[in-house]
Amino acid sequence: MNSTVSNLRHLRAFSSVAEFKSISRASREIYLSQPAITQAIAKLEKELEVTLFDRRTDGMYLTEVGSLFVDRVNRMLRHIKTGVREAVNHGGKRKTKGFQNLEHLISGVQVRALIALSEAGNFSLAARHIGISQPSLHRAARDLEHMSGMVLFEKTRRGIDLTEAADGLAFHCRLAVAELQQGYEELEEWKGNDSGSVVIGSMPLARTFMLPTAINALNREKPEIRIKVIDGPYNDLLHGLRHGAIDLLIGALRDPLPVDDIIQEAIFDDPVAVVGRNGHPLGLKPNVSVQELADYSWVVPRKGTPTRHFFEKMFEGTGFYPKSIIESSSLILIRSLLTPSDRLTVISLHQIRHEKQLGLLAPLPFDMGQTKRPIGLTSRKDWRPTATQAKFIQLLKDAGRVVHSS
Repeated sequence: MNSTVSNLRHLRAFSSVAEFKSISRASREIYLSQPAITQAIAKLEKELEVTLFDRRTDGMYLTEVGSLFVDRVNRMLRHIKTGVREAVNHGGKRKTKGFQNLEHLISGVQVRALIALSEAGNFSLAARHIGISQPSLHRAARDLEHMSGMVLFEKTRRGIDLTEAADGLAFHCRLAVAELQQGYEELEEWKGNDSGSVVIGSMPLARTFMLPTAINALNREKPEIRIKVIDGPYNDLLHGLRHGAIDLLIGALRDPLPVDDIIQEAIFDDPVAVVGRNGHPLGLKPNVSVQELADYSWVVPRKGTPTRHFFEKMFEGTGFYPKSIIESSSLILIRSLLTPSDRLTVISLHQIRHEKQLGLLAPLPFDMGQTKRPIGLTSRKDWRPTATQAKFIQLLKDAGRVVHSS
């Protein structure tokens, strides 16, 4: 995420003029003089290198690119407003009464300082992270605290902790900055520059075919697009998604939904199977029993994952359970452990697509019943992708249809 934030006063002026189509009306609404608003719009247009308004005798009308950008700005401002509201609701200890219109007063530097402190937990590290002096960051943080009238930062032996009120505000400030960053990228796309980005949180299943297929297809069409793939446990990826550091997740969907501010979209259902090396002793049998499976060593995903749930259900109530279990979600490690041994795993058939084709791994004749997992996309409920991100989503769906038909 770009750590820079345009002057929020300029962005508020832009949003207000766009709404009322009038500098004089906007002046009355946001309590800025008409010359100040005129100057703010001019500076913003110079910074962005676009013309945001068509100046007419009967008012100020958004240009095509202005209409594109104002939606991102309004979404950003709504996040800040929501963050302020949540901070007030969880205000806890108060220092002063604070300002009633806090969401109109917060500056870009204060937003950056708050986010940096929430991540670093230390004034020195936070200042270094966003490239300002420690006194400047300290002043921005304390000014924000004074304006809010709430205790936002508490000293601890480890450094600085955010209060519950500050946490809520920081959460929405991250999403506000993410919206603004997408707005910048849309402006560049409008100018004809392929400078957009996609940040994907990838769960193990998507890495074998869907994700590389979609990435290669997007790269052929837009070779300058920045693509970042983040691997990790589901909870870590979900945290990044919800805080604006990740655009979307690809992999097994969760049931029930873990939080109510995300949405899931299924692309295809993926069957799960018991798998061993090609030529495994159990692979020569017409069918395999639970007791026979329990006699072998296993490599299984960590607890809490959908596939681990299927594994546990296989042995539940049977009186049998494997004595030797290794936990791992790494396909490379699983393959390396299974191919030279008689170990078993329970895994999606799509995930071992290449290993099956190469004759390394094969499913065993054991009926897993209805163990299909829905595979798809997870995103924030209010997320609006850029044109590049929307294209990438379509490419992921196209790759998913190939998997489903194969």
